[in-house]
Amino acid sequence: MSNVESLKKSSWLSGRKGPVLLVIMDGVGFGKYADGDAVAAAYKPNLDWLMANCPHTQLKAHGVAVGLPSDADMGNSEVGHNAMGAGRVFDQGAKLVSNSIANGKMFEDTGWQEISANILQNHSTLHFIGLFSDGNVHSHIDHLKAMMEHAAAQGISRIRVHILLDGRDVGETSALDYVVPFEEFLQGLQAKGCDARIASGGGRMFITMDRYNADWSMVERGWKTHVLGEGRLFPSAQNAIETLRSETHAIDQDLGAFVIAGEDGKPVGTINDGDSVVYFNFRGDRAIEISQAFEGGPEFGRFDRVRVPKVCYAGMMQYDGDLKLPKRFLVSPPAIDRTSGEYLCATGLKTFACSETQKYGHVTYFYNGNKSGYIDEKLEKYVEVPSDIVPFEQRPWMKGAEITDALVAAIKSGEYDHLRCNFPNGDMVGHTGVFQAVKIGVEAVDLCIGRLKAAIDEVGGVMVITADHGNADDMLEHGKDGKPKLGSNGKPKVKTSHSLNPVPCIIYDPGYAGEYELVLREGLGISSIPATIMNLLGYEAPADYDLSVLVKK
Repeated sequence: MSNVESLKKSSWLSGRKGPVLLVIMDGVGFGKYADGDAVAAAYKPNLDWLMANCPHTQLKAHGVAVGLPSDADMGNSEVGHNAMGAGRVFDQGAKLVSNSIANGKMFEDTGWQEISANILQNHSTLHFIGLFSDGNVHSHIDHLKAMMEHAAAQGISRIRVHILLDGRDVGETSALDYVVPFEEFLQGLQAKGCDARIASGGGRMFITMDRYNADWSMVERGWKTHVLGEGRLFPSAQNAIETLRSETHAIDQDLGAFVIAGEDGKPVGTINDGDSVVYFNFRGDRAIEISQAFEGGPEFGRFDRVRVPKVCYAGMMQYDGDLKLPKRFLVSPPAIDRTSGEYLCATGLKTFACSETQKYGHVTYFYNGNKSGYIDEKLEKYVEVPSDIVPFEQRPWMKGAEITDALVAAIKSGEYDHLRCNFPNGDMVGHTGVFQAVKIGVEAVDLCIGRLKAAIDEVGGVMVITADHGNADDMLEHGKDGKPKLGSNGKPKVKTSHSLNPVPCIIYDPGYAGEYELVLREGLGISSIPATIMNLLGYEAPADYDLSVLVKK
């Protein structure tokens, strides 16, 4: 734990009899358009009552407000929970990587030097694996191109790219918008003497990008595809995408795996001894498991890797600082210190954190500044509810009831000063693009909030409701005229990515006695949540924390 002092008692807000509960409704923002706003369309009497009767404001949850390069960048759950846990804004992965490439530092540092030296000494292949889009949530295709151009200029003559199709942070069927121009880019490298090709791929929700140990079979399929070259063969990535799409009608994120074959009918890019591998996602949650597969020794038992090539492996960033995973990385992650959790522990306050598997790491690892494990096991309890392994649109209520069961029991136990939770529905179901399912997901969260409100009433506590970013509030692509864009079938184009919309901050405080203004501060970001929580607990926030939404009377 960082060297933090205990919090000072507030001179104007003494706290309440019961605990302060933070409810994070993942992916629930304020939509700009009526068409496609599943939050507005949902039947949500509890949220509607809270908005009508409680102090509330809107918070920024994207762009520079969460440490991303510009306000054109969507927020995401990782940076959102970093901000909500740290109480300040730190430059995040996308910005750090872009800056490191622009100033050349990436290519001067040890990680890249070792990757490239290994290739040049062994006359071997440089492989890139990662999310193939410009969504800028997990990766950016411009980072990939910059590294490939630099590698070719260094004299690296053989490059293979293993593409994970997005359709989640970008348009749901936009894969060819990236593949076709990328093939032209590869031709440019080939003209300069670098044999650069796409070697394999598949949808991000089908191969490789699992997280939180939810479904290791995804990583196993990715391993077989990228490393072993096992799977259905196609002459090109474009042919693979067009064929699989016509056969299955799946959106990009769910497309099956494919392997590209050369004229000899054999895979063009298996990963072998002596090669170098760069996993070019900068975001950590969906990068950890594939990194463990590459770096794990004989003790690795998640699946049979069949063949484990001796490679020089690097992540774009170090995805877990506590586990030192991966050992080699190209850009240092943000050094997030003095998180709100550390301050609460230093003050002797007891905390309870809970979510289901899909977002458990967000209310623990990311909330605690990208650090695994407890800050102080004597003062904290973390509960993970195992997620169902089914498509989210088939069970949009997810594990909301079970999360709420755990929270209600913890609230009524009287053991905890602060509790936090994440309901993933608005985000995880939102990414499916199935409007009816997303609407049900929001309604399920509303039911849970009703139960939590009753528990808070019973013990005399406070409930703060917010979100990490928008998603369910913007389920259709809109033109500049504000009207939904139409696809080739004449129907509105579905949007599966996050929105740029603000998110709520609602204070339900049944014990309110006039200590703060009922009209909360405006124009703040979600990094204001920690100071708000500390105030409601009866403490002053650290001087350099972003402002609380509460205004002293």
